[in-house]
Amino acid sequence: PVLPGWQPFPTNTNQQQLDTYKLGQEMLPEMTFMETEYDFGTVEEGAVVEHEYKFTNTGNAPLIVVNAKGSCGCTVPTWSKEPIAPGAEGSMLVKFNTNGKPNAQTKTVTIKANTESGTESIRIKGFVTPKARAAAPNA
Repeated sequence: PVLPGWQPFPTNTNQQQLDTYKLGQEMLPEMTFMETEYDFGTVEEGAVVEHEYKFTNTGNAPLIVVNAKGSCGCTVPTWSKEPIAPGAEGSMLVKFNTNGKPNAQTKTVTIKANTESGTESIRIKGFVTPKARAAAPNA
C-alpha cells in the first residue's frame, strides 16, 4: 500500500523544506570573536598596521567564511578557507595601509559566513599622524 502524497525520493521542495528545517532548528555555526574592535593607537602615516582577530565556532555545525571585505582598498583581510568545526578556533588577519589616510581612522571588515545572520563585522581603528608635507616654495 502506498500512502497518499508519499514519494520514494524527496522532491526539490521536500529537500528544501528538510534543509530549512535542519538549519532552522539546531544546525547552525556561530562566529564568536574574542574582540570585534582593535585600536592600534597612534602611528605615522605610511605604516602598515596588522592585527589577528581570533574567533571560535560556538555553534554546532561547521563554520564557513565565504568572503571578507574591507570598507576600502586600504584594509585587506585574509583568512583560512577551510571549514571550522564546532568548538574549533579560526582567525582573520587584517592589514591596514595608512598611506594617504591621515588623522582618526576606523575601518570595518564585513564577513560573509554561513551563520544565522549571514554577516559579521570587525573593526580596526586608531590615529594616523599625517606626514609632513613639503611647503610650497615662496616666489
